Amino acid sequence: MFETFRNAWKIPELRRKLLFTLLIIVIFRLGCTVPVPFLDASAISDLMGTGSILTYLDTLSGGALSKGTVFALAIQPYINAQIIIQLLTYALPPLESMQKEGEEGRKKLQKITNVLAIIISLAMAIAYYTMLKSQGAVSYTEGFDGALTAVVIVTSFIAGASLVVWLGNLVNENGIGNGISIILFAGIVARGPSAILKMVSLTQTEEGKKFILIVPLVLLIFVGMIAFIVLMNESERRIPIQYAKRVVGRKQYGGQSTHIPVKIAMSGVMPIIFAMAFMSIPQTLQMFIKVPVNPTGFWQNFYVGLIRFFSYNSPWYAIVYFILIIAFNYFYVSMMYDPVQIANNLRQSNGGIPGIRPGKPTSDYIKRILSKITLIGAVCLGIIAVFPIFFTIAFPQLNLSLGGTSILIIVSVALETVRTLESQMMMRHHKGFLE
Repeated sequence: MFETFRNAWKIPELRRKLLFTLLIIVIFRLGCTVPVPFLDASAISDLMGTGSILTYLDTLSGGALSKGTVFALAIQPYINAQIIIQLLTYALPPLESMQKEGEEGRKKLQKITNVLAIIISLAMAIAYYTMLKSQGAVSYTEGFDGALTAVVIVTSFIAGASLVVWLGNLVNENGIGNGISIILFAGIVARGPSAILKMVSLTQTEEGKKFILIVPLVLLIFVGMIAFIVLMNESERRIPIQYAKRVVGRKQYGGQSTHIPVKIAMSGVMPIIFAMAFMSIPQTLQMFIKVPVNPTGFWQNFYVGLIRFFSYNSPWYAIVYFILIIAFNYFYVSMMYDPVQIANNLRQSNGGIPGIRPGKPTSDYIKRILSKITLIGAVCLGIIAVFPIFFTIAFPQLNLSLGGTSILIIVSVALETVRTLESQMMMRHHKGFLE
């Protein structure tokens, strides 16, 4: 990876793109320090509990949410909009036809995604303001001053989310690409040093001296998880394909052997994001509906039991989370791969799998392969996502803010960025027709 960046730095055009991307990252980090008016940052930081949905969102925003800055929403509205549009593309024929129209269709889908992101950011901004107001983190809440304060806070959150998306688009146009992913990567990485310093400072206290051997173990575990994620991202099952020979005149066509690569982690981090969105619903309700201390009646007892069941420190949370990741992984793969269409394409191009008849036997064979690979990938994703939860249950004092999902995002973005740079360097190494 470092060799790729060093080689890219030697090319003037790529060096300009790298410097522009670094400039955007610096601007994003500066925006994470600009406070929103009329908010008490100390009161907001007290709301960040271990393992709550707020802690996860704060990690993705690079700590901007806990500081009450203009980039508090970060790219969450845009990511949610992308997920919704991606799901609706397979459910609504008009959106599906747009996707098949090529570049013009993708531009239309992008405009729809941007509009939906603004609507989601408005809803999230109002929800955050309501929660912060109920927790006493807003300076003015009554009369005209309270109304003006609400407008300023909500507008600042929406403007910050829109600016983050604009910065990501600038990286796509003038930088190395993957703009939204790069900003997400920068936000998560920014939380790493503070998490390490917290663990180191914990070992210097009287109560934390017993963790002096646990902290190096945590670092080794993170390194092992990174290696495991890299292995999972690069692993693939290759389905052999043989094309039939054809003789046209004096020339022979076909007869080539190739393969269809089926990656183990073909769905990436999407199943984890889907599962986390579902698991965060009870914790989101807890922001607006307080848990009664002494519940009375069926509904209050049911609500208290629901909150406890979906608590981050509950083993049942991890078990349900693991099952949902497997289910969403199968769902996402079924949207990406259509074995029947693959079999039809192979038949039309005079290709086939050795030992498998064309048509339905080919689609059934591909379906069996996808089912096995999907199960392996889902279990791997579940282990990555669930392991930090059990580790936090065992050692709650360490207060780990970098979970398996964050590490998976970091490694995936880093690998994708390296592939992008390698492809751009490969394009510049080809000689022209006149050389």
